[in-house]
Amino acid sequence: MSKDPTSLTAPTSPRAVIDAFLEKHAVQRHSGRGRLILSIDATASRQPTWDLATSLTAKMLQAVGGLPLDIQLVYYRGLDECQASPWVSDARTLIGLMKKVHCEAGETQIERILVHARKEDIKQKVQALVFIGDACEENPDTLVITARKLSLPVFVFEEFQESSDPEVAKVFANIARLTNGAYCRFDQGSAKQLTELLAAVATYAAAGQQALKEISATNAGAVRLLRQLR
Repeated sequence: MSKDPTSLTAPTSPRAVIDAFLEKHAVQRHSGRGRLILSIDATASRQPTWDLATSLTAKMLQAVGGLPLDIQLVYYRGLDECQASPWVSDARTLIGLMKKVHCEAGETQIERILVHARKEDIKQKVQALVFIGDACEENPDTLVITARKLSLPVFVFEEFQESSDPEVAKVFANIARLTNGAYCRFDQGSAKQLTELLAAVATYAAAGQQALKEISATNAGAVRLLRQLR
C-alpha cells in the first residue's frame, strides 16, 4: 500500500521545506525565475546595519539556495546617489557587491527606490521589493502617492532603536499596507529574526505565497509575513 504523502513527517529545516515544496509543485521550477529587489539605506549612520545586512543576506541566500531567484541590490547614500546593481543569481556575486559599498552621510531617498522598482516591474515582472532602513526624511504624502502606483508588494524592515521616531514606523507600515506587503521591526539583537524574514520574502518571490505557507512551520518570519499579506 502506498503511503499517504500527507502523513509523512514534515521536513524540519527551512531549506528542506522549500525543497519539498518545489518537488511537490515541480511546475514552479520551470515557470520562470522570481525577481527580488533588495534595497538598503546606506547613509552614514547605517554602516553597522549595512554590515549586518550583508552577513544576514549571505545566510539567507545559503538557506534558500537553489530557488529560481534573481536579486538586484539597490542603495542610496550621500547627497544624491541612488545605485542599482545588475540582476544577479549568484550569491557570491551579490555579497561581493554589498561588501564594496561604504555608507556616506545624506538624506533618505525612499521615493527613488519606489520609482525604480516600478520601472523594473514594468520592464519585467518583479515579485517583491525589500527595504531595510531606520529613517524617513521625505514627505509621507509623496511616498503614499508613489507607493499606490506599484503593483508589487513592498516588505519594509525597520531597524528599531530607543531613539526611533514612531512617525517613521507609521510611514513604513503605510507603504507596506498600500502595496499589499508587510512591515516588521528588528534590532541589533534579532539577527536570526531578520534572516528568517529575508528568507521568507525570497521564498515568496521565487515560489509564491503558497510556498510561504509551506515554510511557516519552521520559519517564524514567514508566519509574521503571512499575518499581513492579503
